[in-house]
Amino acid sequence: MLRLLSVNFGGLIEHRTLLSLKFSTSSVMAKSKFEYVRNFELDDTCLRNCYIVVRLDGRNFHKFSDQHNFIKPNDDRALGLMSRSARSVMEELEDITIAYGQSDEFSFVFKRSTTWFKRRASKLMTHVASQFSSSFVFYWKEYFGEQPLLYPPSFDGRVVLYPSNRNLRDYLSWRQADCHINNLYNTTFWTLVQKGGLTTTQAEERLSGTQAADKNEILFSEFSINYNNESPLHKKGTTLIWEKVTETTTKQIKRPDDEETQVTVTRTRKKVTSHSCDIIGDQFWEEHADILESDQC
Repeated sequence: MLRLLSVNFGGLIEHRTLLSLKFSTSSVMAKSKFEYVRNFELDDTCLRNCYIVVRLDGRNFHKFSDQHNFIKPNDDRALGLMSRSARSVMEELEDITIAYGQSDEFSFVFKRSTTWFKRRASKLMTHVASQFSSSFVFYWKEYFGEQPLLYPPSFDGRVVLYPSNRNLRDYLSWRQADCHINNLYNTTFWTLVQKGGLTTTQAEERLSGTQAADKNEILFSEFSINYNNESPLHKKGTTLIWEKVTETTTKQIKRPDDEETQVTVTRTRKKVTSHSCDIIGDQFWEEHADILESDQC
């Protein structure tokens, strides 16, 4: 082939031949002595037949919430932004079958049969963390309006494997129980500060050693607050799942006689939906039986 081009183009081919040799030499070098460095990579493939849970936690979010003037004890703008960011992750990674979030954390559950990123823990965790963090910044104005984002937030992540449906449900139950415990404390604490006139130190001392019943009593007897009437979002957190929803839209179409008419179009599609409900009991799981896969391998 080179000889034929040499005949047709004369000295011009000499330059092209040299370029070809350069590419060939570079290619050989890339596949030779330097390739051994790949042996230093850790095999982090997640065990088969296990649910993969990626959990994100806000880093230094006490400071972040103070500097951005979050409403205490719960800022619905921030909670909405967290949920919107989590929905962005689920829409990007459709093998996430359920996600649960409260406060500054969110857990994402990949179905046990997933093969995304060849089940590599580092790939799954970094993709979830980067998608969530970028979405948090991207949608900030949608929830906080003109309040400026003073600096980028960051989230740390971990990967945990759960081999059975019972293990996974217990994990999610643990996170929801934690939501209730923290919210009851924070609601009582900030009520004592904002309505009771205590300093944060005094409120902390007042609640030291108290049980759930004691906190409920403080809220009810001193401030006429029935904790049971508090927002389910604050008490239960946010659960995101995939559901089939029916959507109806109206379209303008042009007839053969050039007249326009409205046509109603109905379609069913899968969509990420948000719930603030109990996920510790059986009812939620019975109503959404497709979330969990069979324990029979």
